[in-house]
This record gives sequence, C-alpha cells and structure tokens, in this order.
Amino acid sequence: MAEAENTQVVKDAYAAFGRGDVAAIVNLCDESVEWHGVVGTEGVLPQSGVRHGKPAVAEFFKQVSDSTDFLTFEPQEFVAQGDRVVVIGRYSARMKPSGQQYASGWVMLFTVRNGMITKFAGYSDSAQLIRAYTGATVGA
Repeated sequence: MAEAENTQVVKDAYAAFGRGDVAAIVNLCDESVEWHGVVGTEGVLPQSGVRHGKPAVAEFFKQVSDSTDFLTFEPQEFVAQGDRVVVIGRYSARMKPSGQQYASGWVMLFTVRNGMITKFAGYSDSAQLIRAYTGATVGA
C-alpha cells in the first residue's frame, strides 16, 4: 500500500478511538497483530507489555478504559515511510486507581501491511505514567 493509504488506516484507528469504537480498531488489525502497549511500564500498568492477536488488542483497550480517563488525546503529526507510520501527539489523563492526573507527549509506531495494522508500539513518559498510576510522588 502507498504511504498515504497506510496513514489513512492509522487515522481511521484514531478516529475510532475517539468515538470509543474498539471493535473498529480491532477490525483494522491483522489476525496475528503484535501490540506493545505502554512501553516502559511493564509490571505496573495492566495495559503494558506485548500482546498477539485481535482478542489481545481488545483486552488492551479494556484495560486502558478500566485504568484511564483521558482528558485530551491529540495525534498531532503523522510521518510515513514504506509500511511504517509514526504518530506524534500529546495526551492528558486521570489514572483511576490513584486519581492522579498526568500529561505527556507520546510517539506511537505502526506497521501497516495490506491495509491492516500488523504491529504497534506506544511510547510516552513512562516514569510519570507509573507515578500517576501508583499514586507515588517524585522522590518517594
């Protein structure tokens, strides 16, 4: 697929996320998708770690919903080369377990082949995210 088409697949996934339509996101994924949520928070946030397959992606979004109230979620820039689409953005949220808020820039990497998302990884300020999730304070 052309880079513009790959970018549109990713934009469609973000639009679905904005509508709360997890099924539409999952339908944009390949059956054997590799999904690496919240890199750097493994062992703390339930939505972190590597998952494989569509059911695991649906579980990721359930875990996100169970733990996070997004106040803002803004994809700001899309960069495509070949089958890779990099998205740069910002979000702010309140973590449900602690009630603490945080804001961070993020980068999300997608691989799109034959119109389907085959790989995803998300990166943000993992230290800040862990503190907000656990309720820890800086220096604690």
